[in-house]
Amino acid sequence: MTTTYTGTLRKMRTRADENNTVHYTLPIGDDLVDINALIGREVTLSYQGEINCVHCDRKTKKSFNQGYCYPCLISLAQCDSCIIKPEKCHYHEGTCREPQWGEEHCFNEHFVYLANTGTVKVGITRQISEGVSTRWMDQGATQATVMLRVPDRLTSGLVETLCKDHIADKTNWRTMLKGKPDEVDLTQVKSELMEKISAELDALKQEKGLQAVSEVTSTTHDIHYPVEDYPVKIKSLNLDKDPTFTGVLKGVKGQYWMLDGDRVINIRKFAGYKASLSV
Repeated sequence: MTTTYTGTLRKMRTRADENNTVHYTLPIGDDLVDINALIGREVTLSYQGEINCVHCDRKTKKSFNQGYCYPCLISLAQCDSCIIKPEKCHYHEGTCREPQWGEEHCFNEHFVYLANTGTVKVGITRQISEGVSTRWMDQGATQATVMLRVPDRLTSGLVETLCKDHIADKTNWRTMLKGKPDEVDLTQVKSELMEKISAELDALKQEKGLQAVSEVTSTTHDIHYPVEDYPVKIKSLNLDKDPTFTGVLKGVKGQYWMLDGDRVINIRKFAGYKASLSV
């Protein structure tokens, strides 16, 4: 028996259970599909040739920034370059594209973290209240720990910039997908990194206030993904070039599906695409 879901794709939603195993659901149209339940089964995903902006829903011939139309790309604060590089926040210059959005999203506590995504990286997140950050799961991190707490997004970017001289700030998605990485003592990495940036961090505290940056005592979270087999030689699928594919779903990690034949697809990249999923 074949079940088919049709509608606009969105990035997969994630939650971690009590054992920190990640559970995925895929929004497609009005349905929420349990992706963990599909592992080991044959699936077919077909792009229907229509893209709708994930923000304003207008039809667009090309998707930008994982699902936005061009007008939204150049007008929304959430699409501005400072989202990728928070140290370039320009709210204080009076040039924020959407000041209210900035006040709601950028002027609250942020956390600087370390994560193992195949190599150790530094990053920032707003959400750790539930233990495992959605950001860690989206990046396919198998370990993560919080390092510092700061009062706003700009400060988090400035701290991250200090760290980038000593540690990577990006995930190598191919490395992340090739298997579970060796465990790393993130507590030791954190201690060594804090020592390396101590002078610059003290200078930042003098500028922002002594309480603006505070070290967080945090355990290392081990995160597990529903994967039966990892790809050996990765072959990336692209719905723009290959609008339909069929395969056995072997696992999910980050925002990627892993299929037989060493094929992978980044579902988040195709947010806004109208598609059908047959199981």
